[in-house]
Amino acid sequence: MLALWGANLSVAVWVGFLVLFGVVDDDGVVMGTYLENIFDHSNFQSVAEIRAAVVQAGLKRIRPCLMTIATTIFGLAPIFWTHGRGSDVMQPMAIPSIGGMTISILTIFIVPCLFCAVEEWKWKRVQSAPSLQESP
Repeated sequence: MLALWGANLSVAVWVGFLVLFGVVDDDGVVMGTYLENIFDHSNFQSVAEIRAAVVQAGLKRIRPCLMTIATTIFGLAPIFWTHGRGSDVMQPMAIPSIGGMTISILTIFIVPCLFCAVEEWKWKRVQSAPSLQESP
């Protein structure tokens, strides 16, 4: 996005990156925390149950994540499109934030998928481990 707008790296651009990283990290934490809470209080019997729980959790937390992304984009849009006094300093701050927010929608899908893969791996590992009760 910086290359499309012809912006150079400056302090304002780095501030925009900090905003971007904070919001994207927040979305991942919202999704991951809810998934952790569900998995802490459940005992799954199959991989299908794990996947169903991840889908259910993802559907419950997609709205807050999308609201965070939307408020960031709508809040920075006037700064992004302005051409008045001071826009040469403020516009570079909005460029990485708005460009990154459009890409951050992927985190809504990546976090649950990675969480599901790890939980399936843990479940399969526990299922394939020899039982400790069979010792002599």
